[in-house]
Amino acid sequence: MTHTAPAPTQEPAAESRAARLITDGLEPKNWIIAVTLLTGWHADRFAGVGWGLLAALFCGVIPILFIKWGERRGHWGDRHVRRRQDRLLVIPGIMASVAVCITLMATLGAPREMIALIAAMLVTLVAILAITTLWKVSVHTAVSSGAIAMLALAYGPWALAAYPLVALVGWSRVALRDHTPAQVLVGTLLGALTATPVFMSIR
Repeated sequence: MTHTAPAPTQEPAAESRAARLITDGLEPKNWIIAVTLLTGWHADRFAGVGWGLLAALFCGVIPILFIKWGERRGHWGDRHVRRRQDRLLVIPGIMASVAVCITLMATLGAPREMIALIAAMLVTLVAILAITTLWKVSVHTAVSSGAIAMLALAYGPWALAAYPLVALVGWSRVALRDHTPAQVLVGTLLGALTATPVFMSIR
């Protein structure tokens, strides 16, 4: 009789911990840093990695610092910015940083493939912002899906083998009750369908 009570509570706690690790480990910042460096390598090897570091700074690092700054001042809850209305403030700030990145790259003569990558990110952010005015679409799945789609265009279709990671990210967002299944699915489609044509048309 004494061994029956703990069982129902242990599994949800373990599931919650796993979902939190996935959400934090595969957050948008990490995808952005990875895709900028990998695309930079594809575009111009070591010189391209330099451009990738610049892109990672403006598209990944500065945005997360901006989010943490707002979190410390109580403007929004945490680095995942759970409340939809808070995202309407955060996303334009991120867009400004990404726009500065494109301007610098165009001015300094970055490889066209890198400019295409950052332009695709900016257009995706515009689409996310438009939807967020009405509905809380998943940024996690949009970024991860778009990143894999662009890597597949650069390196070949074998990169699509990473798509199960997007499903894993989506599961974690639903398990943590930060999004519904519909929101993670729409985010997945939005990321790929928005980033792909922009990247292809500019590169």
